[in-house]
Amino acid sequence: MKAVILAGGLGTRLSEETTVKPKPMVEIGGRPILWHIMNIYAASGIDEFCIACGYKGEVIKEYFANFHLHLADVSVDLGKGKVTFHNSRAPDWKVHLIDTGAQTQTGGRLLRLKPWLNETFMMTYGDGVADVDVKTLLRFHRSHGKLATITAVRPPARFGGLSFEGDRVVEFIEKPQIGEGWINGGFMVLEPAVLDYIDGDDCIFEREPLERLAEEG
Repeated sequence: MKAVILAGGLGTRLSEETTVKPKPMVEIGGRPILWHIMNIYAASGIDEFCIACGYKGEVIKEYFANFHLHLADVSVDLGKGKVTFHNSRAPDWKVHLIDTGAQTQTGGRLLRLKPWLNETFMMTYGDGVADVDVKTLLRFHRSHGKLATITAVRPPARFGGLSFEGDRVVEFIEKPQIGEGWINGGFMVLEPAVLDYIDGDDCIFEREPLERLAEEG
């Protein structure tokens, strides 16, 4: 099974970092966000990835093309032009890096991956890490027989709360979870047939395609 990761957006909210690299390549703990996302899937046995590149996609391609250089000790024989890697910690992954255009929307990026997607696949975004039980998500999807399964979360409130007794504060509540309303948690399981709901590069997957799928049940 493949995991699709949409990694082509501009990342405008991290502009200081993303002037030189795409948002999925911003580092957490010395490794790109993208690497951490891939490890979430790899922990559940998914080791083949389709990365939908766009804005500064060459940075992502360079990272994986020279993956051993980033993780291993290296000996270079300049006279022979030979490079030897030592103690490489590269995982046993297969990574497909596909250019899906700098301005393409999420649906369009997914549609451009159609030649690579001929069976059930995972999909997520290249800028979000979460504690997701991928195996349980897949079992849920298969047991319901639908074209798409998405994770849903209740977002925390923007501000912390206070509890009072009279005019005295008795408790601080740091950004409590909202009691009502769910948002897209960002991790999905999809069937190839969902691509038939996408009509081109300007299609935003989270709008018409997912809305139609929800209406159809």
